[in-house]
Amino acid sequence: MSVDIEELYDKIYRYCYYKVGNASLAEDLTQETCLKYFAQNSYIERGKPLAYLYTIARNLCMDTFRKKQPEQLAGELPDTDSLDRLELQIVVRQALTTLPELEQELLLLRYANELAVSEIAAITGLSRFAVYRKTSSALAALKAMLKGEDALD
Repeated sequence: MSVDIEELYDKIYRYCYYKVGNASLAEDLTQETCLKYFAQNSYIERGKPLAYLYTIARNLCMDTFRKKQPEQLAGELPDTDSLDRLELQIVVRQALTTLPELEQELLLLRYANELAVSEIAAITGLSRFAVYRKTSSALAALKAMLKGEDALD
């Protein structure tokens, strides 16, 4: 694998954390994702490992939401010493929740995890053009919501 294992682990952890909003649960899901990935030897030698890891993580996160009650998945906000930054994070997170689930996931993969459009297409099953179009549309909608709330001055 040409990508560093720690880097892959961090990307999958960030993805899981965003999806479940709980650090310990995200850690568990990340570990389970890695275990499932390495247990499947036939895929490691071919294909795109990052796309396969995200697919496993996505399925595990969805399974978690099906099993857990919403109060068990209540998110923890990251510690920050700047009140303005914390307020901005809250506003952005609330604005993100108003977007459809697919658009939230596309923005997470593209900007938080810095994946290429082709990698996102492999994970989501969309065409590259559809990923680009939907990501651009979601980003524009998010910016419009934030400008309406005067969060981006």
